[in-house]
Amino acid sequence: MKTKIVFGAAVAAVVSVAALTSAFALDYRPAQIAQLQGLDKITARISTFEVPVGQTAKFGTLTIRVDACYRTPPEERPESAGFLEISDQREDAEKTVAELFSGWMFASTPGLSGLEHPVYDVWVKECIDPNDQGSGAVEQGQPAPAE
Repeated sequence: MKTKIVFGAAVAAVVSVAALTSAFALDYRPAQIAQLQGLDKITARISTFEVPVGQTAKFGTLTIRVDACYRTPPEERPESAGFLEISDQREDAEKTVAELFSGWMFASTPGLSGLEHPVYDVWVKECIDPNDQGSGAVEQGQPAPAE
């Protein structure tokens, strides 16, 4: 009898954990454009710019490539995540390129996985799908600043 109660409690615990996990799992959908923000720590200037998936943008001495961008649908908790590759073109005699970051950045938690650079910060602001009629964010973005 005790074995059945313990087994039943264990099954109930597993089912409730599985239900909680699926309840909080987000339904990410691909987006075509990553809206990024960059901070120049020297001038304290924040720039917002858009980078289509598969393309690169320059921000100061950084080269930012967006490999993927996903967002949740409007009926879910808002979240955007982008896979970025960021490198720095140094101004030395050899013009060396340092790979600084390669990974996922999440809009809701920019400090979770961020770029570590003494002059620049870059983070994902939003992933945009221009085919989504409710977005409207495409008109607000600007191209990456040329420095």
